[in-house]
Amino acid sequence: MTQTIDRTSPVPYYEQLFDILKGRIVSGDLPVDERLPSELELSRDFGLARATVRQTMSRLESDGFARRVARRGVFATVPGPTSGWIVQDTEGFLESQIRHGRTGIETTVVDAGFRVPPAHVSEALGLPAQEKVFTLDRARSLDGRPALFSTNWFPSASGAVIAGATDVLDGTGSVNSTLRQAGFVIQGARRVIHATKAPEQVAEHLGVEPGDPVLRIRSLSWDQSDRRFDYYETWVLTDTVPLEVNIVAS
Repeated sequence: MTQTIDRTSPVPYYEQLFDILKGRIVSGDLPVDERLPSELELSRDFGLARATVRQTMSRLESDGFARRVARRGVFATVPGPTSGWIVQDTEGFLESQIRHGRTGIETTVVDAGFRVPPAHVSEALGLPAQEKVFTLDRARSLDGRPALFSTNWFPSASGAVIAGATDVLDGTGSVNSTLRQAGFVIQGARRVIHATKAPEQVAEHLGVEPGDPVLRIRSLSWDQSDRRFDYYETWVLTDTVPLEVNIVAS
């Protein structure tokens, strides 16, 4: 394998290795049903710890690019079609849908600007009360059907990045990709899914009645330095976008 790990990149090593192996599978360089190199071989070839390689292999399995066969190894495969959003992934809704070949996604930016967030958001981001953050409200549809409504709150550093991203603000760009390019790479996130009633503003954009049942996802993301850079609430109509969770045996 000729591609190497960039030791100066903010992208975690396991994600870099994931991108390398995924690229080889998608391109056909590693054909479907061909056995992938072992953890030991990958550790040696890329100069990575076994634990890092194991994290990559788990990600390949959970994303559908690899399947493990007992006593034989791990084999290349390709993900099947999905209409859902894999919520335990670091990808956002847009990236997840594009990766699975979905089209017909439309994003409308409802509001954007610096304002004081709710108290629970300030607390989650570790900010003083009344400190303004950059706030982004978006409504999304899939094939013409209302799908979800999201509000993201970004503290000062990541907020400045999003505030200057014209493609994100016109609804064509990806928040995750924009943040990643600026060095805000997700090391971890905590997501809580709650069945609740749609508030009036959310109901208006989802085309439902206030108080109708919806699923709300609250998510806090941080990077390798434990810097909290994104908190969002997404309200999802799961008859349009099912939420998916992939289970991979360790």
